[in-house]
Amino acid sequence: MSAPSRMYQRIAPDVKLGKNVRIYDFTNLYGCEIGDDVKVGTFVEIQKGSKIGNRCKVSSHTFICEGVILEDDVFVGHNVTFINDRYPRATNGSGQLQVESDWNCVGTLIKRGASIGSGTVLLCGITVGQNAMIGAGSVVTKDVPPDTTVAGNPAKVVKKNQMKATSC
Repeated sequence: MSAPSRMYQRIAPDVKLGKNVRIYDFTNLYGCEIGDDVKVGTFVEIQKGSKIGNRCKVSSHTFICEGVILEDDVFVGHNVTFINDRYPRATNGSGQLQVESDWNCVGTLIKRGASIGSGTVLLCGITVGQNAMIGAGSVVTKDVPPDTTVAGNPAKVVKKNQMKATSC
């Protein structure tokens, strides 16, 4: 007999879940908001104060820290890491372990329809533009313009994306 799936998930009571959210095993969600029709893969952590829009896909082994906002239709590949502290330290000026009041959370905004390739690291304080694409393994240190593909370490513009025309 197999154990119930919820046994392998940690979803805190303060998480706001939309409709038709699929959450796979070995996840840790607390204090976040997740929109409708979202898929959250295995081994994902989404921290307090993060917001995931509608129809997003967050692939396995991804870390979404406090202060990250994903607008609707965002794809996040496997093993993507967001960072929310420009100057991380273990201790404060007095030599004590830092507490929440000792640091400043710096947010990150991922605009509608953006795609983030597997293994990407995104530094805090940036905006990834609408429909932008980030190549796998990139390190994103500054804003990514809309409709642009970036790749590398640090990520640099590779090309402007051609948007397909839609018919009525």
